[in-house]
Amino acid sequence: MTLARLTRRSALASLGAAGLYAPALAAAPAEDWKALAADVRSEFQWAWRGYVAKAWGKDEINPVSGTSRSFFIEGHDLGLSLVEALDTLWIMGLDAEFQAGVDWVKTSLDFDVDGEAQVFETNIRLVGGLIAAHLACGDPVLLAKAKDLADRLLKAFEASPHGLPWRYVNLKTGAVRDPETNLAEIGTYITEFGVLSQLTGEPRYFDIAKRAMKHALDRRSKIGLMAANIDARTGAYTSRSASIDVYADSFYEYLWDAWELFGDQDCKRWAQECTAAQLAHQAKRYDGRLWFPMVDYETGAVVNTAQSELAAYYAGLLGQVGHKKEGDDYLASFTEMQATFGVIPESIDVATRQPRRKHTGLRPEYPDACLNLWLIDRDERYRQLAAIHYRQMKATSRAAFGYTALKDITTKPMTQGDNCPGYWWSEQMKYYYLLFSDTPRIDYAKLQLSTEANVLRGFRKP
Repeated sequence: MTLARLTRRSALASLGAAGLYAPALAAAPAEDWKALAADVRSEFQWAWRGYVAKAWGKDEINPVSGTSRSFFIEGHDLGLSLVEALDTLWIMGLDAEFQAGVDWVKTSLDFDVDGEAQVFETNIRLVGGLIAAHLACGDPVLLAKAKDLADRLLKAFEASPHGLPWRYVNLKTGAVRDPETNLAEIGTYITEFGVLSQLTGEPRYFDIAKRAMKHALDRRSKIGLMAANIDARTGAYTSRSASIDVYADSFYEYLWDAWELFGDQDCKRWAQECTAAQLAHQAKRYDGRLWFPMVDYETGAVVNTAQSELAAYYAGLLGQVGHKKEGDDYLASFTEMQATFGVIPESIDVATRQPRRKHTGLRPEYPDACLNLWLIDRDERYRQLAAIHYRQMKATSRAAFGYTALKDITTKPMTQGDNCPGYWWSEQMKYYYLLFSDTPRIDYAKLQLSTEANVLRGFRKP
């Protein structure tokens, strides 16, 4: 997710009042951040060796059994985890591993496949991953493959009279399926497509992505909220629920991203307006803790008290847009969940503070928020919270051939599942490393990440 430009140090007195940090955290001994970064790098390299040995070129590794699975098209892998790992490998200085991955992409990755891919996931994971790898090393073949894939995805936008992408597209034929979509799946393109426009000199990618976002924004209710679900054929909302969470999350990230990356004034204004409306009508307190449950987009009435771990990103976004106090307050709600359960539940009933699900998918949004907030004022406490998150992941999710999602966080020890999602390679391990390492390979003042944590600006050549 996008990282805020460095700004003046914000006042932190509110953090204690928000209960963000336990007394034990304040009393913790000084951390050797370089050593912790080295540990993150070592674990990533070890997991990469497991992927190379057991799932090379496959979409995802099952690190308990040492098997693999397809993600996009059943029976036809597109090297998802490999592509997602590339810029993380480069940032960590794992140059031989990075080059081996690039060589595989150049010789073996072909998108002329007669099969359906989810447009949103394909963009943030593969288009973004290829662009980031290109920006890291400059290889033109990576950019050409990113453009080829983006061109195939454009068929999904062209099928709608409103420029809203259908959810699935056949990568070979351009046939589309499932117009009943949502804000996240119509509005998470402008960073990848915008950088592609910059690199190719073709403005159409940026323009197509912005048009889809504007369509939904033009249909905000009188209180400034959007419903999460929308039909690509009619352009009308198909639900009444407003969400900063599932079905909508990255739409809001990409408004601010487009301002940070491209200086787009419309997107800056939309981001500020949407955030103000969400704070006014979605922010709710349960036993003193701040949450953002789903509400009716026209009235603001709560319609569901579920909140997923995915929503933790919003704590960082609040800080970026200029509401740092509220961002700290919201992070405190997830910090309490981490302290209570060890691993933040996949889904929480905010009214009872109890898990709604026992499984969790190696989720990265909490360290993402820690990184975004840390970049604003460099307060060490965000690093400390991320360190707790990392060590708990290491204690619960390390398996024979890599890191795995968990089947049940309520058992002791927690019961492991058997899958490493592709985003693990791009997201949380990169967030940890960026937080702990102060790596010279990144210009932190310019750093810009996509929702999938692909680096779209900020590389420094070694």
